Amino acid sequence: MACSTMPKGNFKISEKHKRILPDLLGGLVASLEHRENDGGGSSLRFEPGKELETLQLKGSESEHENDDEVKTDGDLDLTNRWRISREVEAPVSVSENIDADEKRSELEFELSQKVINLERLQRIASSGLPDGGGLRARVWKLLLGYLPASRDLWEGELLADRSKYAKLKEELLSSPLNSGQSEVTRRKDEAFSSCELKVDNDKDGMLKRHEISHEDHPLSSCKASVWHQFFKDSEIAEQIDRDLVRTHPEMKFFSGDSSFSRKNREAMRNILLLFAKLNPAIRYVQGMNEVLAPLYYVFCSDSNKQSSSNAEADSFACFVRLLSDSVDHFCQQLDNSSVGILSTLSRLSELLKTNDEELWRHLQISNKVNPQFYAFRWITLLLTQEFNFNSILRIWDSLLSNPFGIQDMLLRVCCAMLLCVKSRLLSGDFMANLKLLQHYPEINIEYLLQVAQELTPDTSSFHLSP
Repeated sequence: MACSTMPKGNFKISEKHKRILPDLLGGLVASLEHRENDGGGSSLRFEPGKELETLQLKGSESEHENDDEVKTDGDLDLTNRWRISREVEAPVSVSENIDADEKRSELEFELSQKVINLERLQRIASSGLPDGGGLRARVWKLLLGYLPASRDLWEGELLADRSKYAKLKEELLSSPLNSGQSEVTRRKDEAFSSCELKVDNDKDGMLKRHEISHEDHPLSSCKASVWHQFFKDSEIAEQIDRDLVRTHPEMKFFSGDSSFSRKNREAMRNILLLFAKLNPAIRYVQGMNEVLAPLYYVFCSDSNKQSSSNAEADSFACFVRLLSDSVDHFCQQLDNSSVGILSTLSRLSELLKTNDEELWRHLQISNKVNPQFYAFRWITLLLTQEFNFNSILRIWDSLLSNPFGIQDMLLRVCCAMLLCVKSRLLSGDFMANLKLLQHYPEINIEYLLQVAQELTPDTSSFHLSP
C-alpha cells in the first residue's frame, strides 16, 4: 500500500521521523510493505475516511441518538460531554502565582540561550508550562523537533519549512478549475501536450486547439482523472467540515460565525485535507480534528505576531510529527505487529497488571472489560476527548516532554486513569465499568500526572496515597 507520487522536498525532520517520512513531508504511510506483519487485524479499527464509533453493547444507552438534544450529565455526547467553559476557573493562590512566575523566568532564560538544553527544557515542561507569552508554543515546537536546538538556525529553517508548506497547498489543494502552475495544470501540460491538433499549413493564423481528453473531463469515471480525485477530496473535505463545526463548541476560537472562528476552521481544514491527500492509506479519520486543535490553538495564540501569522504551516508540520509516533495505530495491516494498536493495548494491560494486579484481574478476568473497549480512543486520539481543553494542554506538556517518548507517557497516564478510579471499578460490573471508562469523570490533573510519573514497568504493585 504505497502513497501516490507527491511533490518532492521535505521539512527538516529527525532521523526517527525520516523512517516514517521517507520521501515527503506528511507522507506517514509511504510503504507498508516494508513494515512488520501485514496480516489481518482487529475489527476494532479506523477504516480510511470512516468515522470513529463508540462501542455500543446490547442493552446499553445510545449516546448519539440526537446530537441537538439537550442531555443530562449522565447522557452527554462523547465529544461534548466533558467540555466546560474556560471562564470557570478555580482561584489561584499566591504561592501558585509565585511558582508560575519562577517557572516563566526559568523558561525565558533557557529559551534565550544560543543552544537550547533540551533535557532541561523537558524537565521544566513536564511540570506544566505557563499560559501566555508564547512560551508553550516555542517549547512545544522544540520538543517536537520542529525547531532545532540552535537558535541561530531558527529563522532560516522556519522560512524554508513555511515556504514548502505554501507550495504543497498550491500544488495539492488547488481546484482543477484554477489556472497557473498547479499540479493539475502541469499534469495536463505533460500528459496531453501530444494531443494538440495540427492545422493545415495553408491556413495561417488559425488558433490551435487542445483536445479535452477522457482523463480531463469532469464526468470521467477514470480513476486517473484529476476530476475524479477532486470529487473524492471534496467528500473528505465535507466530513472534515462537519467535524470542525463540532470542535470545542464552547470556545469562540473554534466555534461560531465570526470571521475569526471561520478563519481558524479554514486553516485547520487545509491542514487536515492536505494530510489526507498526502496519506491515502489513512486519509482522514474523525477525531483528527481534536488532535490538531491544541496545536493550532497554542501556535495561533503565540504573542509573537510573525509566529502566530504562520500558525497554519507550523501546526501542519508539528501535526505530522505528533502522529508519526502513533500512525501505525491507524493501519489495519499492522494491527498484529509489534507497532500496531493491539500491541499498544497489550502494553497498557501489562502496565496495569504490573502496578495493580488486583484491578487488572477484576477488569480483564472477572468483568472481561478489555482495553479495546475504552482505551482505543484514549490512545489514538491522545486523550483529547476525555478532558476539558485546559487539562488537555497540561497533559500534553507532560506527553511531549517525556524523554522516553509520547507513547510511553501516554500509556502511563492511561494506566493512572484506571488506578485513580480503582474503588469505583472494583465495585462495578461490566456495564458500570464500561460506562465509567467511556465517560471518564473529572479529576485533579496534577494528581493524575503525579500517579502516572510514579509508575514504572518494574514496579510489582502500586498503591495510591490516602
